[in-house]
Amino acid sequence: MHYYESIIDTIGNTPLVKLHRVNKGIKGTILVKVEYFNPGNSVKDRMAIRMVEEAEKNGTLKPGGTIIEGTSGNTGMGLALAGIARGYKCVFTMADKQSQEKIDILRAVGAEVVVCPTNVAPEDPRSYYSVARRLNQEIPNSFYANQYDNPANAMAHYETTGPEIWQQTEGKITHFGAGVGTGGTASGTSKYLKEQKAGIVTVGIDTYGSVFKKYKETGEFDEKEVFPYLTEGIGEDILPENVDFSMIDHFVKVTDKDAALMTRRLAREEGLFVGWSCGSAVHGALEYARQHLTDDDVMVIILPDHGTRYLGKIYNDTWMKDHGFLERTFATARDIVHRRNGQAHLTTVASETPVSEAIRILNKEGISQLPVVNAEGEVVGSLTDSVILHRLIEEPEVRKLNVAEVMDKPFKFVALNSTVDTLSSLIDRENKALLVRDETNAIHIITQADLLAAMTV
Repeated sequence: MHYYESIIDTIGNTPLVKLHRVNKGIKGTILVKVEYFNPGNSVKDRMAIRMVEEAEKNGTLKPGGTIIEGTSGNTGMGLALAGIARGYKCVFTMADKQSQEKIDILRAVGAEVVVCPTNVAPEDPRSYYSVARRLNQEIPNSFYANQYDNPANAMAHYETTGPEIWQQTEGKITHFGAGVGTGGTASGTSKYLKEQKAGIVTVGIDTYGSVFKKYKETGEFDEKEVFPYLTEGIGEDILPENVDFSMIDHFVKVTDKDAALMTRRLAREEGLFVGWSCGSAVHGALEYARQHLTDDDVMVIILPDHGTRYLGKIYNDTWMKDHGFLERTFATARDIVHRRNGQAHLTTVASETPVSEAIRILNKEGISQLPVVNAEGEVVGSLTDSVILHRLIEEPEVRKLNVAEVMDKPFKFVALNSTVDTLSSLIDRENKALLVRDETNAIHIITQADLLAAMTV
């Protein structure tokens, strides 16, 4: 009889599939490594079991223990399967932008899921990074996997993904493409492949709102590059230790929309029912291939996960339309800014300004929101007329305070190419306006009134 002792023994040895349609007009052979053949339907199964094995070896994870991790969903699934096979409990933290399918799947396999806000800084105690670390301290006999900095992540791909690709292509691979999130897949696989053939070019796929591409090209961690985006499982607002920039030769950024549309094309034109970041990886890798590949080149692109994780999002026409990815042609933040005839003036108020003066500015300018800046001109907070009004009604003496004592958190920065649908989804009771930098790095404000005007043009 031939059988496996447990489901985790089926991890790896996923197939390579040749693309025929979405790469039309591009030279070379384009192959994709279809990682949804892993039992947890994603590439993350590989490093999940490796992290558990290493923790068992060094005594960090003991019998009856609890595995804790911050995850966008796929790593959690891999860890959950390992937990079932090895007898561990699992508690996972996730950002609230992740699909409901991912949350439901993790709970279906017995994991506890703690949902945390997306748009907070990594060091914020509410972030899914911080909550995972806190739970690790609070729960006895627990192990925090920390896929971002755990070397077992990249090592898993160095030991399995890289060798599989090398063998499957019989050493003919010339280019390797992969989305970069924690960095383990791209860096570990690339390290093995480059050791076999130094000339292999690795293309890392990033997303707008992430810091990787600019950091690779300049060595600068630019917080201005960080803003909300929708694509799941790719890009970061931190620099994980598993991202080895020396193993990634080039970065290509892909928009949420381009990634979503390519994901749907892969399903309809290639029969590959894959996840959102798969569309990012293919779109970005093909952008590079279109300019650089020759007829003799062979590119392998990692497809990280399965489409079942995104049934309520990119495979849902209504959701796609609501976000401006399908059929609708609503304006972008760039269009809104350009319609102002290039005016870059942004009315702000200094944090040390008296509230009474801020009220005068609001009345004089006929506006409802004010970004608050510090002495260096950095945006550090916000004021809205409705908030000030309520405070004055309750405490008339507020007018004598400085703005810094009453201001709210800063308005969110968004990408210049964000559609009106995306912008409108980010404005709510707690976030009355948005900020955007134009091509000259000048800051503009986008309000509800701007969005209404853009939708009626």
